[in-house]
Amino acid sequence: MENNNIGNEKIYFGSPSAITVTDTGSPETFPPHWHNAAEFTIATKDGCKYRVGGRLFSLCAGDVLLVWPGQVHETVKIPPSSAIFIQFPSVIIDNNLDLVSISGLLRSFNLLPAKDFPETASFISEKIHEIQKIYVSDDPLSETKCKIFIYEILLKIGEHVLYHETKYDESGLLSGAVRGYIRAACSFIMANSSDDISQEDVSSHIGLSTYYFSRLFNQYMHMSFSSYLANLRVRNATNLLLNDELSITECAFMAGFQSTTSFNRVFHDVTGYSPREYKKMIIQEAYSKKKI
Repeated sequence: MENNNIGNEKIYFGSPSAITVTDTGSPETFPPHWHNAAEFTIATKDGCKYRVGGRLFSLCAGDVLLVWPGQVHETVKIPPSSAIFIQFPSVIIDNNLDLVSISGLLRSFNLLPAKDFPETASFISEKIHEIQKIYVSDDPLSETKCKIFIYEILLKIGEHVLYHETKYDESGLLSGAVRGYIRAACSFIMANSSDDISQEDVSSHIGLSTYYFSRLFNQYMHMSFSSYLANLRVRNATNLLLNDELSITECAFMAGFQSTTSFNRVFHDVTGYSPREYKKMIIQEAYSKKKI
């Protein structure tokens, strides 16, 4: 991803898998940044403008903007009290193989205009408003209830994306059989990402030729096998770097990198920071929170 002048917004949750809701007090503008959280926004008034991955989106009331974990985005202009957004950590998606296997399709889908897709946009809007009510309540099971709504939203989006992608797919590369292969591949990659696995290993495991698997994976996931594996390893490494007892070298090898040189290069390409800078930033922010 682009990393020049782009900040990494650290999203702090009440617990490792909690959900946050913001409806007032959000800045009218915010510079390009990224975070390891999904961010779904409902425009409650016209005039909201955002940029995601370099694309400018102008939202009208009722529109839904979807920012997926790791996507660079920017708040160009939000009129006061004109949007509600929820943020939730990527683990909610990563722990569900159905969603992981279509993550390439999901990441290419950022805007749900209410005028074009009124039923889907309205459904998501209603669920986010339900999350908002629970979020400010004293319900002892609020986190679980919010997660149920999140999964209902993700299910709705997944069905919407699959329907529209397969509707215009003339190649057959988005068929149910292909989804089965991609699902099996993602499962194998996730289970073995810390090992020295290759594209040949994955294709052999699922019973396809390496050439055909590479073609399917690129088409379905919207990225190459090597990029997918690198991003997965970096995500795992960011979690390992939270452990003060592990050195950066230990984190690199535990995440599956075969050398510190490749780890430093790939980590910087994905996050915009070196592993050392990232770890230092975590320590500084943790110290700042303790002082508060």
